[in-house]
Amino acid sequence: MCPEDSFHTPVLKNETLALLDPKPGGVYVDATLGGGGLAAEILERIGPDGFLIGIDKDPEAIAYSEKRLAKYGGSVRIVKGDFRDLASILGSQGVSSIDGAVFDLGVSSWQLNSTRGFSFMRDESLSMKMDPFSVGPDAAEIVNTYSEQELADLIRRFGEERHARRIARAIVRRRKNKPITRTAELADTIVSAVADAYKGQRIHPATRTFLALRLVVNRELEAIDQALPVAIESLKEFGRMCVISFHSLEDRIVKSIMQRYAGKCGCPPAATECQCGAQKLVRVVTRKPVRPSEDEIRLNPRSRSAKLRCVEKLGVC
Repeated sequence: MCPEDSFHTPVLKNETLALLDPKPGGVYVDATLGGGGLAAEILERIGPDGFLIGIDKDPEAIAYSEKRLAKYGGSVRIVKGDFRDLASILGSQGVSSIDGAVFDLGVSSWQLNSTRGFSFMRDESLSMKMDPFSVGPDAAEIVNTYSEQELADLIRRFGEERHARRIARAIVRRRKNKPITRTAELADTIVSAVADAYKGQRIHPATRTFLALRLVVNRELEAIDQALPVAIESLKEFGRMCVISFHSLEDRIVKSIMQRYAGKCGCPPAATECQCGAQKLVRVVTRKPVRPSEDEIRLNPRSRSAKLRCVEKLGVC
């Protein structure tokens, strides 16, 4: 179990609550429960007649939140699961429509400080699984079994790393002698390959590769693509969905889904009819993403890249 102060205050908490605007007696979903900090704030606002479903796939986060939110009794239901399964989770709780949903994407401070290999700042086992018991390859298996071409494509696509080919080549060369099973081994390999290209830059050379591996191991982008449409379609009239993203790939998907459900067709200009499924179900509340204040960035440097977007379900005419 993590210590009491391990889960930090959620990024953009006040801004998220202002946009979500939880109403007494409402039904809400916190799709990324974490330590329950935002969920507690929502529960305070919806009162004993409201109901919140909190979802997380990290068993340690679930255990922590169950203890933290126990005082709210039947007003909260905590589900261990992946928000990609939002439709079935809502069904299992007997919920057909909701007043609001919030998604705080990415990895939590607790997970970065765990021993699962999310961070290259410490020497840990190279796993990167948010749910240690989930099926599928972990980061070590990918690093040691993917071909050089597959690694380069993965690092370029999901990490937006310009030097993906050099990094992939260095990984394959090093693993010939011994499998890469530790974060320090992988980080050292990356630095040796591209240190010159990152000279003078603020970002660590391993940042983008570690991000790419984490996204693939946990299938994070796929989950966003699956869950957000379900949340939007489940919203009641004037219900709101808030999403906080932390890097461009996430934000691009979030923005695209919101625009599609606001009726903006994303098909090529030459298309004779819409194939993207655009339909006008929501209005975009945040024309530009809400960013953290300088004060928040100073207190929590990790919040620097956060972007908050919100949509509201249209009323029936």
